[in-house]
Amino acid sequence: MRYRLTFIAGLAVGYVLGTQAGRERYEQMCKAARRIAENPAVRNTAESAVLGGRQVAARAFGAVSAKVSDRLPPSVTDRVRSLREQRTGYEDEDEWGTSNT
Repeated sequence: MRYRLTFIAGLAVGYVLGTQAGRERYEQMCKAARRIAENPAVRNTAESAVLGGRQVAARAFGAVSAKVSDRLPPSVTDRVRSLREQRTGYEDEDEWGTSNT
């Protein structure tokens, strides 16, 4: 999905830079992009995608660290353990300590 969005953004930038329509068309495109970005449905979807990604990453971190922790040097194992302890209890908060609900 990320690659699709990057490709679409690249197409849009290429169109803007290469267009013969001029400044008026550029302003129309900017206004349309702002309307889309400010749409509550789009914002809610983006926020829920970020939250879901954080949850999946946390689960993957826990699963991988549990499987490989006994095969790693003690210094790495200690670091993983300290990271796991830091993450406990903060799954539903963002990096500023506020809830994403």
